[in-house]
Amino acid sequence: HPAGSAPLRRRVGYLPQDAAIYHDLRVVDNVRYFAALYGFDARAADEAIDRVGLSDHRDAYCGNLSGGQRTRVSLACALVCRPALLVLDEPTVGLDPVLRADLWRQFGELAQGGTTLLVSSHVMDEADHCRDLLLMRDGHLVAHTTPARLREETGCSSLEDAFLSIIKRSTVRQAG
Repeated sequence: HPAGSAPLRRRVGYLPQDAAIYHDLRVVDNVRYFAALYGFDARAADEAIDRVGLSDHRDAYCGNLSGGQRTRVSLACALVCRPALLVLDEPTVGLDPVLRADLWRQFGELAQGGTTLLVSSHVMDEADHCRDLLLMRDGHLVAHTTPARLREETGCSSLEDAFLSIIKRSTVRQAG
């Protein structure tokens, strides 16, 4: 199928960095709207709301929710089509540590269930949650590796230090 075609849209979920929801609608209305766009019914929306732990807030207006709750609503909108691929753009930026940990737990459950997750993040400790890493700098791929292999290759214990080591090496190679 060509990119952007209806069959592919139904298989891809997208969670933007900033919650892409309507603040003047209730949680349930937002998720049901996205369900309808994907061709799913209200039951799929209700399941997505339950999955992200917002059942108790389903009738709340999104404008009255905390930032973390709005992120969860946006995640429910992305999950409503039961995507095979979920694209996450900086999914935990600005969230408290408890919510970050809970979202990564949910992402892990999705991956265990067969969903492929593509995560864009500048937070290197979050890369530890990923099986494969594509490290990029200035729009160029500098490494395709795993967290363990990256540490081993650089001799660094933290992924941030390992990433910086890789960047320094690639800069030296480009200059030489």
